[in-house]
Amino acid sequence: MEEAAGEGAPATKGPLFGPNAACALAALGGLLYFVGMPGPSFWPAAFVAQAPFYLALLRQPPRRAALLGLLNGFTFSVTTFYWLYGTLRVFGGFPGVVCLLIMLLMCAYQGGRAALTGWLTSRAEQRGWPPAAAFVLAFATGELLHPLLFPWYFAVTALGAPWFVQAADLGGVLLVGALLLGSSLALAELVRARRDGDRASRAVVIAGLAAPLLSGAYGALRIRQVQAAQASAPWLNVGIAQGNLPLVGRSAGMAIHRRLTRRLREEGADLVVWSEGSVPDVFEEETYREDTFRHISRGLGVPTFIGGGVKRRVGERWREFNTAIFTDADGKVAGRYDKHFLLPFGEYIPFGDTFPSLYEQSPHTGKLSPGDSIDPVMLDGHPITVIICYEDILPAFVNRAVRHGKPELLVNMTIDTWFGDSIAPWEHLRLAQLRSVEHRRYLVRATNSGVSAIVDATGRITKQAGMFAEEAFIGEVKLMAPTTVYEVIGDVPFWIGAVVSFAIAFFRRPRGRVAE
Repeated sequence: MEEAAGEGAPATKGPLFGPNAACALAALGGLLYFVGMPGPSFWPAAFVAQAPFYLALLRQPPRRAALLGLLNGFTFSVTTFYWLYGTLRVFGGFPGVVCLLIMLLMCAYQGGRAALTGWLTSRAEQRGWPPAAAFVLAFATGELLHPLLFPWYFAVTALGAPWFVQAADLGGVLLVGALLLGSSLALAELVRARRDGDRASRAVVIAGLAAPLLSGAYGALRIRQVQAAQASAPWLNVGIAQGNLPLVGRSAGMAIHRRLTRRLREEGADLVVWSEGSVPDVFEEETYREDTFRHISRGLGVPTFIGGGVKRRVGERWREFNTAIFTDADGKVAGRYDKHFLLPFGEYIPFGDTFPSLYEQSPHTGKLSPGDSIDPVMLDGHPITVIICYEDILPAFVNRAVRHGKPELLVNMTIDTWFGDSIAPWEHLRLAQLRSVEHRRYLVRATNSGVSAIVDATGRITKQAGMFAEEAFIGEVKLMAPTTVYEVIGDVPFWIGAVVSFAIAFFRRPRGRVAE
């Protein structure tokens, strides 16, 4: 018998859609992806967003598939990261035309993730591999391998329906995203069959629909289990001080945060968290403990995380760190964490050491160095892992820190003032929520100007502040340290999947006889 023309057959027909229709579908897929992101937050889009993109790719030559992916990714990036223009304009100090050009170039670069997905899918389909399976592998490979300035993941589109993100404790955000693709592929297969005038692949439709359904069933079960574990776990009253300070000129930060901390202590806080950069002081490493006590923490009367800076002399120059300083109830320094992953164009300029004149063109950009240790700090015998700024949206890094420190609580201190009154702070918060699910820990997130929040071990926000408001609030936090599957295996299955994705892009599927 001849091999069926449907799923799994070599691509002998022409593209499913012509160039114009394929471009429209690729762009529509990017828009639907945006609709599911924070801002619009229409979570049902998560289950159909990738169908137009997949349809656009079917039976396309690899180069055209890569360009369709670039269009898809660029459309998504321009709508989702429009705030890059304002950030560069206000805080980078660049002229408007330059900011627009940089934003468009960055969005095009970020679109490279979908371009890689398109190219890998097309190459595999041309070599006789099932395109739906190839698309899932290629999509996960793009999320895993393509480097980004602001990493995001498809999984975040389903946060409005929390049952569908609980599988993150098994395989992280990449597994959640892969499972969400199922319904899009099932829908797309029905459209393909109608357009080709043949039968839809039952395997694709059934497996595609089963993937999110099984994910949702697992999620419903896990939410109940985790909530039961939370109910019996020890707890702390944690206060968050959101000072609502400007990005530049935070001289009032210490007075504001001390005042908010006194209020939180009087209301019963066992621990208080300030934001990243909550005080402008940068102390020398040799004396920072004494300086912190003398100038900041004396008299606070409650263990406190303080966002500041420490500098270290190395030869003839200084290395400056973005630092979280932990002080005990007596105000003495009891721990410290220096940020590892620095924000390009915010905390340093790439190649700035080689071309120092770049810093003259961006006067608000810092010149910081990465930290050395990911050890947790200890509060009465309870380990707490600190992550600063956008480290909370780096799953692999947080996973490494959790495996290393076995913390009972995650604390994130950040400044989102960079992004102005846009959807960016909400995007940042939603992406950070997934760390709680992956590791079944509470996450305490203190920001300079919003959105500060407490997230429980199911990814649910239990307390939240507003935007651009000085606020102080207390929430109950449970101390938990389970070992999740994702903590143990990390992204290893997806690294294997990436190898497979590239392999099928170059090696033809063995030909065989397929029964009808």
